[in-house]
Amino acid sequence: MNDRKIRNILDSCKTVAMVGLSANWFRPSFFAAKYLLERGYQVVPVNPNYDEILGQTCYPDLASIPHPVDIVDLFQRADQVEKFVQPAIDMQAKVLWLQLGIINEEAAAQATQAGLEVVMDRCMKIEYARLFGGLSWMGVNTGIISSKRPRVLP
Repeated sequence: MNDRKIRNILDSCKTVAMVGLSANWFRPSFFAAKYLLERGYQVVPVNPNYDEILGQTCYPDLASIPHPVDIVDLFQRADQVEKFVQPAIDMQAKVLWLQLGIINEEAAAQATQAGLEVVMDRCMKIEYARLFGGLSWMGVNTGIISSKRPRVLP
């Protein structure tokens, strides 16, 4: 998917159901959710192990969410993705987003056929920072590595 489409998704879709979101602060899903909340997204945690994450009500599954969701963001293994496609279709989500390292072509084809946009093997936090500004040493590799200190001008 090209940058223009991803930028459009991130700009127009503001409610994100994060399936597999963890309450552990050191997990990538927690850091991504916190980042998105700080940028105005409504994050809807989906994890049967918690009642609340980051001050947001947590739901045991997608079908339990009582309001519309734009993006279903999966922090799940690739072999588990297909079981979330139909619930995403049923809730009329606009986007199925598979996080870094998650690729499932069959699930993507099923979601695309149902009219959903599909983003695979990308992190919403990283893509937001990359496309809207905010790349820094904090959680995103800018590709700039140097052992030299910047020169201080008089």
